[in-house]
This record gives sequence, structure tokens and C-alpha cells, in this order.
Amino acid sequence: MAHRGGALHPANLGYENSMHAFEHAVGLGYRYLETDLHATSDGVVIAFHDHRLDRVTDRAGVISQLPWSEVKKARINGHEPIPLLSEVLERFPAIRLNLDIKADNGVLPTAEVLRKMDAIDQVCVSSFSQARVWRIRRELGERLATGFGQQEIARLRFAPFRLNSPGACLQIPEVFGRIRVLTPGLLRRAHALGKQVHVWTIDDPAAMHRLLDAGVDGLITDRTDLLRDVLIERGQWK
Repeated sequence: MAHRGGALHPANLGYENSMHAFEHAVGLGYRYLETDLHATSDGVVIAFHDHRLDRVTDRAGVISQLPWSEVKKARINGHEPIPLLSEVLERFPAIRLNLDIKADNGVLPTAEVLRKMDAIDQVCVSSFSQARVWRIRRELGERLATGFGQQEIARLRFAPFRLNSPGACLQIPEVFGRIRVLTPGLLRRAHALGKQVHVWTIDDPAAMHRLLDAGVDGLITDRTDLLRDVLIERGQWK
């Protein structure tokens, strides 16, 4: 899965979450893209990671406090416009998208875009916030694939009993602080429940091989070039 379109591929440096990066990943042969979502003050959903424009664009300000008429003037790395979620869905109708909702005000506008564009079956929606995961599930129902929220991941990781969750997958780091999140037991329990396990953000080929050997179902990477090489080497690039 191309994280922010493959943010650390040499061709994409400075252009994370841009159409340039997404198109580059698709051109390499990626069928799964990861991006982040924020909503402007007037409810327009954009593919963007930070809550502020400052780090990667030529403008400043908190996205949730700015209308789209202002946000759309910003340029990623001084050149690329910030894409709308609707534009990404329209540009790549055959590509699966993993959407990470970054703020509470983005949940309902995201649900509306996915309903309007009939794109519920094209996406998997995740969030660091368990409340956001619960809310998007309520809005879009059983058709929507979601990741597990943090509470669901913790229960499956630390409590060895069956977890009743509609989530389709766990999208987790190997380690979070001093806590090892991915363990053989967690992977085994997830698979017993029919859930996939995706690990982020893996940019080292040795780690890619090790995790694939362990049986994880997906890798989320900034180095789309390196993961592609690893999968070709393993005969898993299709």
C-alpha cells in the first residue's frame, strides 16, 4: 500500500498526498493507495495529513478553520494543488483507497462524499480515534470496510478472547513506544477471526521480508520502489 502515495520515493519527495504521488504509485503498478483526510471549515474533504497547511505547502493555517476557497490556493511543495477526496476517487476508479480520517469534523463530510460517489466498496476507512471509527461505521453501515480502532486493537492484543468487531483489518505499527503491538499471538488471533493485518510504515527491505515471512497480509510503505522490488523478488508482485 502506497503510504501518502509513496512519500519517500525519490520521485515524490516533497509531494506527499498529491496527485503527482498517487499517479506515480499507480504507474509503478500499485493498486492500493493510502491517504489522509481533513475537512475544511465548510465541509470540503481533502487528501492531506497535517491539521495545518504549513509543513508541506506554501500557505499557513489550520485546515478546519479555513474555507475551501482559501485552502485550494495552497500548493504542495509550491507546485501541486491539494486534491479533493472526490477528485482522487474519480481519477482512480479501479484503485482501492485506504482513508485515514484525521479529525472529528471530517467524519460526516467523508461519509457524504462516499455515498454521493457510490464509492463505499472502493475504500477502507481507518482512524486513530476509536470514536471516529464507530461513527463512520454507523453512518455507512455494513458495506463499509474499516480498520480496527485503538480500543479494539488493544483488546485483541492484550486479552486472548474472541472480539466481536465488524472491522475488516488491523492496521498497526510493529512497535508503539515501548509496546510491541505486532506479536505472533495477535497475528494468529486476527487470522482466526478472518481479519487481515497490515503493518505501517515499513521502508526497509529486510523488515519487509521478515514481516511477509511472518504472515502479515499487507505492508504500508513510503518507499514504493523498495516494496515493489521485494515483492517481485518473492514472486508476489502481480
